[in-house]
Amino acid sequence: MASIRQGYLDDYSQQNQNVGIGTSIPKEKLEIHGGVTSKDLNVTGIATLTSASGFIKRNLEYSENVDLDAGDSATLSDEIIVGAGLTMTIGTGVTAGQGNIDSLKVYKMFQPPTGGTNQRPSGKPGSLFYNTDFKTVEFFDGSSWRQVDNRSTSNRAVFAGSAGDAGEKTSEYINISSLGGTTTFFGTFANNFASGGRGYHGGCASETRGIIGGGWQPGTAYNNIDYFTVASAGDTIDFGDLQQSKGELDWCSSSTRGITAGGELVPFANTNTIDYIQIATIGNALDFGDITTARRDGGMTSSPIHGFLMGGIASSTTDTIDRLTISSTGNAIDFGSLTSINYPDSSVVSNGVAGFIMGGIGPATIETIDKFTFATGGNATVFGNLLIGRRNAAGASNLVRGLCAGGGNPSPHKVISYITMSSAGDALNFGDLSVDRTSFAGLSDCHGGLGGF
Repeated sequence: MASIRQGYLDDYSQQNQNVGIGTSIPKEKLEIHGGVTSKDLNVTGIATLTSASGFIKRNLEYSENVDLDAGDSATLSDEIIVGAGLTMTIGTGVTAGQGNIDSLKVYKMFQPPTGGTNQRPSGKPGSLFYNTDFKTVEFFDGSSWRQVDNRSTSNRAVFAGSAGDAGEKTSEYINISSLGGTTTFFGTFANNFASGGRGYHGGCASETRGIIGGGWQPGTAYNNIDYFTVASAGDTIDFGDLQQSKGELDWCSSSTRGITAGGELVPFANTNTIDYIQIATIGNALDFGDITTARRDGGMTSSPIHGFLMGGIASSTTDTIDRLTISSTGNAIDFGSLTSINYPDSSVVSNGVAGFIMGGIGPATIETIDKFTFATGGNATVFGNLLIGRRNAAGASNLVRGLCAGGGNPSPHKVISYITMSSAGDALNFGDLSVDRTSFAGLSDCHGGLGGF
């Protein structure tokens, strides 16, 4: 076989033929002994790589520690694979020269960026971050940071209380993922009102604990807060008190906080106050801030980051949507408007991306379902219609399905309707409550406000 000798400083080029090192039958332009090719270059024995400008759109695999100080704009446009127990340091020269690294693959060990809540980076969708404040991994969904979903939930909806009928002292539950059937008895209230029941109150939940708060009966408002474990049927336990006695209120929550806004005092005065609790810690509610306008009968729901209050009655019915940041106390701001001003006594659900407002009361009971998107702000749009018009129903949801249960039309009834939140359209029949209920609370341990702070 012929030999070609070149000096140390000589350039070498060979046109239109493959070159083999350690092989006489190369299949690539450059094929090195051991089967490593120019498409998959294994670099060993290199401590510092100042530039790898030739490796554009190719995977690089390093078997020793690497310190990247500089590189051209395309050097790391594909993947870097780092072996077990090794390190890779990327200096400012690299990031300044090339911008972003699209994919960094590490096997047998991986550690995302770490820091407190205020140190979250400006991530791309799918970026990971370990939050040292909450000791959990988060991911960026394109609009906000959310907890990686490691929840073990019961997937239950719980419906509790009622105004003036057989269900006023009791609660019942049903599995949101399972169509059909009738709800099952859950428990009774620790704090019953003077007449023995509970109505015109609201509720929320974390992944484990359900909360029922407030309530109203003609001439009397209440400040009671009860709690229970969603996955375990049983009676409620006293949690604490609201700042004020009030009814005609609703709640929303994240994984850690419960929020209630507005409501009706006695005698017949609306309030603009916002209360909050730490769901895991028993105690009285604290002052959070104020909503934009004092009102009652509004509906509430949440994303993992924000709470939303919509509709209700101020000096008259209103179409306003307020927004607040659940983790930070302060006043709510104007977010947008519903499709109609006639939306008091509605029920609201969320899948974490959008809120859905079902039913209410205008001159007659309303059957319209509105939708608004959390990330964009602005006005709601029509999603579809309920099976029947209704007011004072209760909502509960998981990340796929939203339920609208009971309510009046005008008399209380048992019907549970559902929507698939990813697909616009009319509600369908889900099942039935065990008793007629109206002006009661609905909640779940798998709703769209979970996975945030």
